[in-house]
Amino acid sequence: MNKESTVAGQAVYSKKVLSIYDFWVLGVSNNYFWKCPTRFISEQFSMLVSSNHLDVGVGSGYYLKNYLPQSTKRIALLDLNQNSLDTTSKGINHFQPEVYCGDVLEPLELNVDKFDSISINYLLHCLPGNLIDKGIMFKHLKEHLNDGGVLFGSTILGKDTKLNFFAKKLMGVYNKKGIFSNHNDDLESLVASLNEHFTDVKVEMIGCVALFSGKKYNNVSRRQ
Repeated sequence: MNKESTVAGQAVYSKKVLSIYDFWVLGVSNNYFWKCPTRFISEQFSMLVSSNHLDVGVGSGYYLKNYLPQSTKRIALLDLNQNSLDTTSKGINHFQPEVYCGDVLEPLELNVDKFDSISINYLLHCLPGNLIDKGIMFKHLKEHLNDGGVLFGSTILGKDTKLNFFAKKLMGVYNKKGIFSNHNDDLESLVASLNEHFTDVKVEMIGCVALFSGKKYNNVSRRQ
């Protein structure tokens, strides 16, 4: 696991790619390859997003543009890719989003008030290493979550999942190019990594996509 691999995973998100992201990833790929229609991820986002929210790995900003409540008081964006930050911040400009460029595999020195919810959709499978290595991200993000707050998201698992012929081919190409790094990402490791940092952990598999969530409690109020 290295910085170059992390950069490679996000470098694909050029302005051109972002212009077709919703159609190709959220429309075609989710339905026909990963077998998890985008509506399931949208429903989770709508259910768990708070009015004091941080979105990590913002992509095209689809969920924020379409499902962020108008009552939102504070929204922040965190990504390593400036194109994604620019595209998304423009799309939700009326919310006056806070924008941060950073690597979730490194400690995040944001020096801002904490959040009540954090979302990370389709980021884990782009990060280098196995899910135990990537789990350091949960530690770094938890530091910016208020007690009782929820972290949630989704990721495409590459191991122990049923993929059709075309999905296997596509995932293989993405892994070879460094867009994905999920050949060894499995459900057991994801659950273990989440349980290390959060409580009330929930994980649901739809196709080869894991929808997950967990809550932060301090040492005094943490549920056993």
